[in-house]
Amino acid sequence: MKVLAVSIGIISLLVGGTAAPVTATTPVPGLLWFSVLSQSMEPAIPVGDSVLVNPRAYASQPVHTGDIVVFRRPPNDTTPGIDDLIKRVIGLPGQTVDVADCRIYINGKELAQPYLPKGWQHPSSEYCTVWPASSPLPNPYKVPAGNYFVMGDNRQDSYDSRYWGPVPASYLIGKVVDIVIPVS
Repeated sequence: MKVLAVSIGIISLLVGGTAAPVTATTPVPGLLWFSVLSQSMEPAIPVGDSVLVNPRAYASQPVHTGDIVVFRRPPNDTTPGIDDLIKRVIGLPGQTVDVADCRIYINGKELAQPYLPKGWQHPSSEYCTVWPASSPLPNPYKVPAGNYFVMGDNRQDSYDSRYWGPVPASYLIGKVVDIVIPVS
């Protein structure tokens, strides 16, 4: 298998190489192995790729904007059969997230998004960020203390904090450290 460090949607744990929503076996000591089952993090993480997650990463360093994290499904996400998710951290505790004209602003400053493909700013792009009319949150939104605002990179195909609110810090499982691309 080829391993690359890149970025991530909906996941299930792999046990001995088989998808199963149970505890993970660690193919690499100290890391957890997850399989990506959703296109919400494309193009960086295609469906079928797996990721290695460091559950102790945030014991020695803070969470940063742009980190890819695995977390337990937040309380307001009622998607059946899903226990864990993978998304990109967009807003940190105390920051204000504002979406306008396909762009994200953090505390009034445009967020650089080098991980999105060329042309993402165009309104017809699937990577154009919009604030859904059905969102229970106001736009702009101030992230509460002890929480993170997360989104999938494939913004128009991602069910994320815009829909179910911020992720409590206690729900974080860990930081994605590598992507494993299956080789046929």
